Amino acid sequence: MSTIAVPRPLAPRRAWLTDLPLLLVAVVWGGSYLAAKDITTARTVLAVLVLRFALVLPALVLASWRALRALTPAQWRGAALLGLVLSGIFLLETYGVVHTSATNAGLIISLTMIFTPLAEAAVTRTLPSRAFLGAAALSVLGVVLLTQGGGFTRPAAGDLLMLLAALARTVHVLVMARLKPVRDAGSLPLTTVQLGTAVVVFALLSAGAETTPWAAAADFGAREWAGLLFLSAFCTLFAFFVQMWAVRRTSPSRVSLLLGTEPLWAAAAGIALGGERLGALGLLGGALVLAGTAWGRRAAG
Repeated sequence: MSTIAVPRPLAPRRAWLTDLPLLLVAVVWGGSYLAAKDITTARTVLAVLVLRFALVLPALVLASWRALRALTPAQWRGAALLGLVLSGIFLLETYGVVHTSATNAGLIISLTMIFTPLAEAAVTRTLPSRAFLGAAALSVLGVVLLTQGGGFTRPAAGDLLMLLAALARTVHVLVMARLKPVRDAGSLPLTTVQLGTAVVVFALLSAGAETTPWAAAADFGAREWAGLLFLSAFCTLFAFFVQMWAVRRTSPSRVSLLLGTEPLWAAAAGIALGGERLGALGLLGGALVLAGTAWGRRAAG
């Protein structure tokens, strides 16, 4: 029976060099909810996803051309598999956000923090430490309090989609960490193949959609294009490149916990740009998310 390679614990200084980019990913992903809601409707989900991914793909192909040619067939298959999972994540999340409240979406997607260590424990046949589970529980409690400003509405179809998206995020992180051909290849060509696969999936699905990518682009104004560029360059290209780079230098559970601060940054974006307000419970929840993340970093390290 083959063994599964697990990243070794990082020294404190090196850990911060890995954790900081992941926290920046959580920040831009937090802002993505506001940006996506601003430019997407139920009719334009597929069109926006095609545009979002297609905008960055040509630059990626040019930058990684030599590295792409050096990928082995196994690496191409592994990257394509990641791309299929990634396309599922974005379909579930985008349709989920459209069909539920931002409060529900932020709360439910944070369950990735619980799903990932449990799935990792099942794969490696080990139990997560009590300290890590306690940190994850504290963070989830913080998310609950943080998102109660708008009230937790009755479950809707979008809530189930966000739950499935949280499970898909867990699968994505674990595949990146455990699939040996993927771990042995460079982040840039793997990101390129992954996003290219997602573009193909979205383009095929959008062929029968009510609104084509070209029609959606023609209706965009300056604000919509600014939102799309933010989603494409920062929330897609930068975010997934960093995630693939970091997951090979630390544990999937640690990656999941850091990215789990996303609802905190979503609230910050809502306050700064969307005019939302947090009460005392929301402020307490934000503090608990930060405390749980700091505790979990030490427990997972």
